Amino acid sequence: MLEIYVDAATAGNPGESGIGIFIKGEGHHLKISEPIGVMTNHEAEFVALVRGLEEAEKLQSSLISMRSDSKIVVASIEKRYVKSEQFKPHLDAALAIIDRFDLFFIKWIPDDQNKAADVLARQAIKRSS
Repeated sequence: MLEIYVDAATAGNPGESGIGIFIKGEGHHLKISEPIGVMTNHEAEFVALVRGLEEAEKLQSSLISMRSDSKIVVASIEKRYVKSEQFKPHLDAALAIIDRFDLFFIKWIPDDQNKAADVLARQAIKRSS
């Protein structure tokens, strides 16, 4: 099973944003830190989710356990629904990937349990400045 931790950071809201993805399990230990341009914090959280899923798919794992400190992202995945049209394309992209895994779990975690992904997201903002 792959454990995937995703987070986003924004300097302002909207503002320069970055994502952090930490993947461990099945012999993998990946750290991804990417600047993603100017967007709102919530949109950046969705981008982090989709990128984390894309990376998991590349690793060809069928069991995924994802963690995020974004309540809106976790609730949207669990309900397979989002109110905001702005987030719908990201949700659709995420669900399309999720449906290809044999087993997928997502769990909300508090900020202090998501430090690895948070550090990576903040590093990405610094690189974009």
